[in-house]
Parts: sequence; C-alpha cells; structure tokens
Amino acid sequence: MKLRGLLIAAVVLAVLVGVLYWSNHHKADQDSAVKASPDAPPTILTLNQPDITRLTIEHKDQPEVDLSRNDSGGWQITAPQPLAADQEAVSSLLSTLSSLKSDRLLEDKASDLSAYGLNTPAVQIEVTLKDNKTQRLLIGDQTPSGSDYYVMLARDPRLFTLASYDKTRLDKSAADLRDKRLLSLDFDKVSQIEIIGQQSGKKQDITFARDKDAWQILKPTPLRADLEQVDALVRSLREARIETSADTDDTKAASSFRSASPMAIARVTGSSGTQELEIRKAKDDYFAKSSVLPGIYKVPSSLGPSLDKSLDTFRNRKLFDFGYGDPDKIEIHGSKSYFFTHSGSDWWGPDGKKLDEASMQPVLNSLRELSAEKFPDSGFTSPALELTIISKDNKRTEKVSISKSGDSYIAKREGEFSLYEIPSSAIADLEKFAADVKPLAQAQR
Repeated sequence: MKLRGLLIAAVVLAVLVGVLYWSNHHKADQDSAVKASPDAPPTILTLNQPDITRLTIEHKDQPEVDLSRNDSGGWQITAPQPLAADQEAVSSLLSTLSSLKSDRLLEDKASDLSAYGLNTPAVQIEVTLKDNKTQRLLIGDQTPSGSDYYVMLARDPRLFTLASYDKTRLDKSAADLRDKRLLSLDFDKVSQIEIIGQQSGKKQDITFARDKDAWQILKPTPLRADLEQVDALVRSLREARIETSADTDDTKAASSFRSASPMAIARVTGSSGTQELEIRKAKDDYFAKSSVLPGIYKVPSSLGPSLDKSLDTFRNRKLFDFGYGDPDKIEIHGSKSYFFTHSGSDWWGPDGKKLDEASMQPVLNSLRELSAEKFPDSGFTSPALELTIISKDNKRTEKVSISKSGDSYIAKREGEFSLYEIPSSAIADLEKFAADVKPLAQAQR
C-alpha cells in the first residue's frame, strides 16, 4: 500500500511539473509576442523633462526660436528677441517631446531622405540636457494620407511617422510660447485695484481695497462693493492677454494707440508691487500699453468694456449682508413691531412660541432681496420703518432706517452716508409677510 501511494504521488508530481513548465513556457512566448508586436507604437524619443535646459525650434525661412531655463527653473525666450515665456505652454511642449511616440516605424535605415522632406526639414527641434548632450528631432513632409508626418532623429537612421496632432503640439513659434499676460501679478495676492476712467464726460477714479476675500470701495468715498462685479473686474484683468498673429504689425499698433481715444487706466497692486495697464479705443478695436511688456498690443474687444463701468455698477445694492445663512434675530418696527429669534433649526416669536417655518421664509427672502434701484443724493427724512438684523452668531448687527419719499422709499444703513432708493412694492411685501407669520400650532390646525 505504501509503495502504491508513493507511485501515485510521483505521477501527480510529474503532471504538476509538466503543467507548470508548459504554463511558464507559454507565458514567455506570449510576452515575447507582445514585445515584438508590430502594433505597439514605437518610441521616437524618451527624455527626463527636468534635465532639459535649452530648447531650439527652427523653421524654414523663419527666425530661430530659442528658450532656456533660468536659475529658478522657469523658461525664458532668448531669441528671436528676449521675451517672457508662457510656462504652461512650454511645459506642454516639453511633455510631448519627452515621451514622443510614433504611429509607425517605416524603415530601420532610411536612405533617400529627400523623398520624405527630411534632407531640408520643415521643422527642427533640438533639446540640450544638463550634461550638454543634445537630441535633434527632424520633421519632414506630410504622408500621402495627410494624417501623419515623416520624422527622424539626427544621427539615427530610423524613419518614423508622427501623428499630425503631435506635430501641432511641437511646432510652435515665439508668439505661441510667449507669455501673453498684460499683467503678471499673482491675482490671489492682489490688495488694491484702481480704475481711472479717461473718456470724455465719463472721467472717474475708483479704488477697490481687498480684505481677505472681500472687497470694499475706497475712492471716491468708502462704499460697500458688489463682490460679483468686482470679481468680474479682477477676472478680466487676470485674463487680459495680447492678441498675436502672423500679420501682427507692431508699428501699426503703436500708431493706432497714439491716435486712439483714451478709455481707462488700471493700476493693480499686489505682493510684488504695482503694475499699470492703459486701454485706448480706435473704432471697434482696443489697444493696450502695459508696464509689464514693452510695446503696444491689440487686445480682445471684451477687455475695454470690462473697465468702462460706472461707480454705481460696482456698488452693493443690497441693504443687508447676512446672505443665505439664517440670521439670529430680526426686528421690524413700523406701524407694527415684529420680533423673530432663530435658535437651532427653529424660529421663535417674542412670546416664546415656535413659529411656522413656511411662513417665516417669505420674510427672510424679502429681507435678502431688499435692493436699491438707484442711489439718490437726498430724500431721507423721518424713518417710517426701522429694521435690525443680527447674524454670524450674534457678532454682526445691521440696522437700516427707511423713510417714505413720494412713490418710493429711501433707506439708510447705520454708520453709512449712502442712500438707497427702494421700490414701495418691496416694503409692502415685507410688511405683509411679517404680518402673516404664524405660530406652528396655529399653522398645523
């Protein structure tokens, strides 16, 4: 029995060994087949992007574009003229170049380069590494299908095809790679913006100051600012770019700027100092002069109108700042008085009764939406209505007095000189909604 058991075990072991051998051998064959697959895209170039210190792009009959990495690791255009580089655009180009793959390997050893436009390539891109070694990519003619280009590396006899979209990512001019920002400040750290209107009959000087994420109007007088409007202004200045194209004529742009109508000057102050942007308009075109860049530049037509806004456009028209969070207390004093207190998730009346949430919402919405139709210089008399809202865990108190003025109302916030003209319908709605608030028990009947 023991001998029979040993024989069976030996047979099982032999079978397992055979299966294991076949499995490993078969897997090796599969791996080999994968590595040798003609469908796998051949690699043209592999580089360590941080090791690249210089980049040169040569085009037929065009000035050479040279870029070099500075001591801080950023890129600078050095030719055809010194220019600040768009770091994202350069990084994108280098990312494509550093792991460049081909659609196909056409020949291991190409002989007649003129047949592919590679004896005098349309584009040549040379990279220099930290160890001063170089790699030069040659881009020739389009393939007959039009979807690829013939490419090869200098000192490498292999001939590849390169997808058109990769060629587009690599074939860049100085205009493509230059920093097109008219203002280069870190706008997350901007502390002050001054807009000086220069148009005839619309001259004004508005200064905005930043406190954390909030903005206030400092000039011509301290005023509450409409944050959405100021944020839109900041966004326009942050995104202000020069327009560049092959037919850009610097001399013509400078001439147009000199004869154009002055529109506005923007002065932006941040952690790195103050930068200035001047905008002028000539017919339907806008031109800019920046303290950051030498020269005059045509700019998108949307930039001019974003700076050509009145003081009232930037003013906060809302009477209250408590926003969309529920306040802690509300007091309304007019022909009748109302007291509402918020605790936890409930509203309570002055008699300690819980109030119906549904009947409180119109009061809250009405207070949130109280907004000025315009900002009058006078008209405030004896208050007909006084409103007090306490919010932010009882840390902020806003008081507004409202007087009747003809068919509308004039409101004044405590501590401010500004007046707000409110439509009479808004006051009528507020008084009606306050009168309609019911205790919860009564609403449930």
